[in-house]
Amino acid sequence: MRGLRHILSFVAASLMLLLWGCSEKKNVDTATDTAQRNAESHPLPDTLRVATLYSPSSYFLFRDEEMGYDYSLVKQFASDKGMALDLTVAPSLAAMVELLDSGMVDLLAYEVPVTAEYRRRTVPCGPETFTHQVLVQPRKGGEGFITDETQLVGRDVYVEAHSKYLYRMQNLNEELGGGVNIHVIDRDTIMAEDLIEMVSEGEVPLTVVDSDIARVNKTYYPDLDISLPLSFPQRSQWAVARGRSWLADSVNGWLAQESPRKRNAELLKRYFELSKNTEPYVVNIDFSKGVISPYDAYFRRYASAYGQDWRMLAAQGYVESHFRNDLVSWAGARGIMQLMPVAMRGYGLTDATVTDPELNIEAAAKIMRDIDRSLSKYVSDPVERRKFSIAAYNSGIGHIYDAIALAGKHGKDPALWEGNVETALMWKSNPEYYTDPVCRNGYFRGRQTVEYVRKVLDFYARASARIPS
Repeated sequence: MRGLRHILSFVAASLMLLLWGCSEKKNVDTATDTAQRNAESHPLPDTLRVATLYSPSSYFLFRDEEMGYDYSLVKQFASDKGMALDLTVAPSLAAMVELLDSGMVDLLAYEVPVTAEYRRRTVPCGPETFTHQVLVQPRKGGEGFITDETQLVGRDVYVEAHSKYLYRMQNLNEELGGGVNIHVIDRDTIMAEDLIEMVSEGEVPLTVVDSDIARVNKTYYPDLDISLPLSFPQRSQWAVARGRSWLADSVNGWLAQESPRKRNAELLKRYFELSKNTEPYVVNIDFSKGVISPYDAYFRRYASAYGQDWRMLAAQGYVESHFRNDLVSWAGARGIMQLMPVAMRGYGLTDATVTDPELNIEAAAKIMRDIDRSLSKYVSDPVERRKFSIAAYNSGIGHIYDAIALAGKHGKDPALWEGNVETALMWKSNPEYYTDPVCRNGYFRGRQTVEYVRKVLDFYARASARIPS
């Protein structure tokens, strides 16, 4: 009977979403007309003041580039409407709503839950998001694959201590009559992202997270299944203050147009679907021939010109792109050395020249020189500083500054990479750490950069053992 009740409940929730979908065309038809009427009586400001939060999907810095689904979409809205964008990153959802109440910002570009509590203070608008808690499990068929929550009885599920996932699993266990083996991970540095990785690596069998977090992480771990919901859906939207419905109507009217709808679809695909993984790290180069890549002449020339070891620069090129000059990453990085748009422009390249192998490699050598200079006052040992510089090339130097500060604050050596600053960098996916006052660059997924450094150093060790400098 319990299983039947759950099935009926989810069917009811699905029907609600279907009815919402059936009314979407009507809403789209009226949104543009309403926005037009309001635009005549309430002209948009010259500057749109927006608040958001650091998160893996809403707003973050990657290689010194501002990114995130909500940020990119609201930036497009401001641009299309001829407004400058003034962005404030709040420390919490409560603080963000306070900014709106006080009139310090105009719009919250973040998934604010559409609940009675928030509707008393805000007007929802913009893209609708429906999230629910989902089971994360290895994507494989067979007897162990779970397709219904009743099959959790007798299974081991690992969740964060004091989290909503723990409370949901405890309630579900009671509804099922017991038998779910709930394991609580009570470590300060363990986050939902860590548990997802542990499922992918086979260290734990199952975990539970929100569906938006699961979707982002599935782009890193395609071997996972996140299709089984374990809670009712929660609707969220952007928000404006009560009494400013005209601005909400402007956002809705804009989003109903064809071009913004296409842009929204592109951003959803970019952040929630496109793989974030590069090619597998398999070194199959015969270093005994004294050759690393077809571009060795460029690596030698510009590494020498800007104080680098050419084999290390080539190692970065291999890990970045496998020496593929036509590669464009999910984040927009291009060429052999995967230069981001902000770096490309900062070092004098254009869309037309960034894929020139020589210019791409020269710019990367300059970047590494400049990073090394910037880090010299923090890390005096040149061999150790090289690890920090490689990390900064991958993450953006701001996140390395944050990790150095966190390491020093929490009793680790801020001038050593392994086991010290690399650990602090991985803390930056945890709100407890990235909202610390010593952090100035917010959320970051540090585990990818730590792995990047390891791969580059491994490639360099293999190459330098066979090829003289």
